[in-house]
Amino acid sequence: PESPPESASSESDSDDIPEEDHAEEEATEETESEEITTEEDSSQKDQLSSTDNSNNVNESVKENKNAMEAPTSRMSDMAAANRKQIASLSSEVSSLRDGLTGAVEIINELENPPMPPVVSNDIVVPDYLVANIARLARQLNRENLVRANMGTISMLHPGTPGVMIATAQGSYLPRLDDRDIVVGRLGEEPPSNAPLKWRMLEVLLASKSLETNGPATCLHIHSPYATAASCEKDLIVCNPIDQIGKDELGRMIIVDPDEDNPDEYLRQVAEALKQGGMKGVIIRSHGAFCVGATLDEAWANAAMLEHSMQIIMIARQANLVL
Repeated sequence: PESPPESASSESDSDDIPEEDHAEEEATEETESEEITTEEDSSQKDQLSSTDNSNNVNESVKENKNAMEAPTSRMSDMAAANRKQIASLSSEVSSLRDGLTGAVEIINELENPPMPPVVSNDIVVPDYLVANIARLARQLNRENLVRANMGTISMLHPGTPGVMIATAQGSYLPRLDDRDIVVGRLGEEPPSNAPLKWRMLEVLLASKSLETNGPATCLHIHSPYATAASCEKDLIVCNPIDQIGKDELGRMIIVDPDEDNPDEYLRQVAEALKQGGMKGVIIRSHGAFCVGATLDEAWANAAMLEHSMQIIMIARQANLVL
């Protein structure tokens, strides 16, 4: 007998597959689809999470950047304000400095007014020299070395040998001007209005000039402490007890005035000047005569003498053992 065709056999085979197998295949496909969907959802969630994290990081960076920029901005503003304040203060300081400079110039003009030269007996005293004498006169008054019309400034003329320049008798030293200057030649008659101690000044200036080979100045001061110390009857030598007085001044001799024997008196004064180191001599109760090569040097010796005598008087009042 003949066999049935193959197609009929395959159809019968497929018809024989149970329905349960088809259900399992469909369930498997659904499960795989769900897994794929779950994976896609998980991937999307991860992407969203990373995006959120990235956004959070960016926001944090921005916040930090803003937080850093805020103090920097404040510091920049403060620095600008400080620079502005410094510029303002510098301008004020410059203005004050200019004002002080102008004030100093005015004070100098008031304290050191220009002086005309002095012409007397064909002798000319330069204007700068008159101004220097007037300046020193005011300085001596400020330091209590002279008072009003008590005291004399004298010197040898720097440009004319044998000529002496001095402040006039009774001139008010704090207000000294060219009208208070007198000029005369050594060894000749004193000029009118010459100081009473003209001869003594001649001797002291000549003695100092021999030491310096030319220039010489002499100040007659009535300073209180030096004058008070000289009034002690038995005191002949003033020895400073302070170290600077010992080093820079040394001892100073006290001479008793002797108007009855003027020549002997002047000789004693010249000898006392030598024994006192050519710095000065004290006339008992008549003040001191301090000498120097220049006006400033004579002033320094006068100030040092008064300072040392003040220390001695204070030490005596304190009953110190000297």
